[in-house]
Amino acid sequence: MSAEVIMENKNDRKQSKDRFPVTGMSCASCSASVESILNQLPGVHEASVNFANATATVEFDNSIISQQELQAALQAVGYDLILGNNDSNSLVEQEDRATQSYQKALRKTIWAAVLTLPVFILGMFYMHWVPGRWISLPLSAIVLFWFGRDFFIGAYRQAKFGKANMDTLVALSTGIAFFFSLFNTLFPDFFISRGFESHVYYEAATVIITFISLGKLLEERAKSNTSSAIKKLIGLQPKTVRIVEDGMEITIPIEQVKRGQHIVIKPGEKIPVDGSIITGDSFVDESMITGEPIAVHKTVGDTLFAGTINQKGSFRFEAEKVGQETLLAQIIQMVQEAQGSKAPVQGLVDKIAGVFVPTVIVIAIITFTAWMILGGQDAFFHALLNAIAVLVIACPCALGLATPTAIMVGIGKGAEHNILIKDAESLELGYKVNAVILDKTGTITEGHPEVQRTHWTETATSYDKGVLRRIEEQSEHPLAEAVIKYLEQEGTPTEEVTNFNSITGKGVRGTGVKGVTYFVGNFKLIAEHNLEITAEVTQTYQEWSEEGMTVIFFANQKTVLGILGITDKIKPTSAKAIALLQKRGIAVHMLTGDNARTAAAVSKLVGITKFQAEVMPSDKANYVKQLQQEGYTVAMVGDGINDSQALAQADVSIAMGKGSDIAIDVAKMTLITSDLMAIPQALKLSKKTVIGIRQNLFWAFIYNLIGIPIAAGLLYPINGFELDPMIAGAAMALSSVSVVTNSLRLKQIKI
Repeated sequence: MSAEVIMENKNDRKQSKDRFPVTGMSCASCSASVESILNQLPGVHEASVNFANATATVEFDNSIISQQELQAALQAVGYDLILGNNDSNSLVEQEDRATQSYQKALRKTIWAAVLTLPVFILGMFYMHWVPGRWISLPLSAIVLFWFGRDFFIGAYRQAKFGKANMDTLVALSTGIAFFFSLFNTLFPDFFISRGFESHVYYEAATVIITFISLGKLLEERAKSNTSSAIKKLIGLQPKTVRIVEDGMEITIPIEQVKRGQHIVIKPGEKIPVDGSIITGDSFVDESMITGEPIAVHKTVGDTLFAGTINQKGSFRFEAEKVGQETLLAQIIQMVQEAQGSKAPVQGLVDKIAGVFVPTVIVIAIITFTAWMILGGQDAFFHALLNAIAVLVIACPCALGLATPTAIMVGIGKGAEHNILIKDAESLELGYKVNAVILDKTGTITEGHPEVQRTHWTETATSYDKGVLRRIEEQSEHPLAEAVIKYLEQEGTPTEEVTNFNSITGKGVRGTGVKGVTYFVGNFKLIAEHNLEITAEVTQTYQEWSEEGMTVIFFANQKTVLGILGITDKIKPTSAKAIALLQKRGIAVHMLTGDNARTAAAVSKLVGITKFQAEVMPSDKANYVKQLQQEGYTVAMVGDGINDSQALAQADVSIAMGKGSDIAIDVAKMTLITSDLMAIPQALKLSKKTVIGIRQNLFWAFIYNLIGIPIAAGLLYPINGFELDPMIAGAAMALSSVSVVTNSLRLKQIKI
């Protein structure tokens, strides 16, 4: 989003587009309900709710409806909208709420498991021990109605809207099982006097709550750090700024900076706002914008961006864009919007449950009614037992475990191969990827400039090289470190140099102890001083330039003594990984903030035909969006802050583990290794995991497809067989075992 668009939105008093944290949502169906409620309100043009990061983005006419009225509409149905601005404080509060929610879910799951264990042991191994029922009763009541109360509350909320989800099935099956068990505990002779066993199903009810709570815990874990990347982006901006006022330097909070004010920047400080230099010069690390490791020389008139880092020089600059107008602020906003547009994979199970749950309830009602009409003697007893059997065998325990267990094993498998996966969404989409975008620096290449080649003339001596080392040791230029490292490895000693001077935009010069002046810099420096250069050096310079190298000239006051070719090495496996992706039918693109000549040279070496050079962060995000509009499922691979927008926009985002913390936080996958071969491995792992999830869902449903008719009493007229709810509970447990076993098979796959 451009600054002009942002300003236009601010100046439009009626139209507002705000993002709010939402509380009270427990599943994807809840987010659909919140979205539906908001969209039905007068004055709301469009509302989009994201369950993964628990936020609602609402575009509304504030002359018709206020933020408080939006909040009140949700509060009326049990949800809440947290009002406030998207500043650093609200983002911190949002993350704190997510962390608290995760910790709460963790405590509930642990305590539910602790109390379920004795109930399970008593129910499975001491089922006929009467005191065991009285021990299980209070423990089960605590598990269901305290630690599992959210399921019952969620089911009630859905019922108010005439809907049903997994909470509904959990509440119905566990609730009926509990109250049926309670009846048999209080009145054990009721069924015994009629010739039937008086079973209790406390263990089935509590195990269901514990397993489903575990699934909810995994969801909360995935959502607990959604704003950490945004917090770190905000951290790139200093909290205070030194401005010049009436000839004096004063320190003010960054929020008070206004356009036109003069700001003082000293070595090592972060640039607070966008602007341009008015006095002084320095090298500025703009890697957060360009992704390139080489700092850029800035002098009077040059543009500066918030969040970039000044190196050794000092200067003053004029503030031109402040607050939400800065490029950094726009990056933050775009990352937020891209993250908010994601749809969680957990919604898959809720969508299935949306059809499955009402169907099961209808079948249970039909079963009860049919037995009441056709059951003959003890019709009520048969009707009740068979209806309960239907609900118990259809319990969504396996359904709730189908996705989380496969994901847990898939994530573990990825970790073994240096692939860290944050959530299920990237695993779900990874196998669909048919376009991969690679950042150049630090992704395809090493990200560390090194001297790759040198060419010395016959007149160059070891003393001359010692002078070169000393000059570079005094230089502030980032490439100087590469030259110093090379000369150190060569064992070149340092020689004394006096009269060191920096020549803006061209290089440096200094005088040796013998009174000879030396120059180190680019071709412009050599041409400006009319220094002699041999045909061989000229030809070598042209060849290296065509290969994408940065060439440094070293000369004395008469002639060029040598040149050094500096480049960022391509990783050994980059070309192989790219070729493998292309062999699988995946289009590979390269984006870089580097110059076109270097980009062309690198792309040629690794076999990429589609690339763009000199791109800004927003250009990368737009490139991803363009491919998505063309129908591609896009994976973005990057390592820098400048990649964070594109990473957030992509369907599957992959960060290199040695990259910036922000890139790693935004990305859904992180490669611990710098080896690009991990990318095709990650996509193959995604395919295998998705197959595992689908198989799990099959096993979760096959028991229902076979078991529900039997539980309803379909075989009774044929052979007199009637499914005991205890056997139904065992079948339900078997479906869970088959799901977990199938998930564990993923450990054996080869990627």
